[in-house]
Amino acid sequence: MGQIAFKFVKWDVPELATLKDCKVYRLRECLNNGGKLTRDDKNWITEQVRGCCRFQKGIALMGYYFDFSDVLKRYYIKQYGHIAEYYAIDKTALRSSLYGRIENIVEVK
Repeated sequence: MGQIAFKFVKWDVPELATLKDCKVYRLRECLNNGGKLTRDDKNWITEQVRGCCRFQKGIALMGYYFDFSDVLKRYYIKQYGHIAEYYAIDKTALRSSLYGRIENIVEVK
């Protein structure tokens, strides 16, 4: 991916350069430069993507959308008799962000 983030709101927001100190900006920049993520970073991205109500494959911050679709995989989780779809970097990060007993995790390609 070439771009760090996309503006998704119509109103005025601060320049993207003002968000350089934010964790999501640093992680997206690290991935764009070919860097590797630590386990904590993978868990954090998975938790934030799972908690984002507006987007499935990215994180929203101050009117900008940080897209992580290039590193996220789609999983189906069976938990308590129900099947749900989640996007996560890997199974370990997904397991750490979910609570309770997970019956099955299937990666969908």
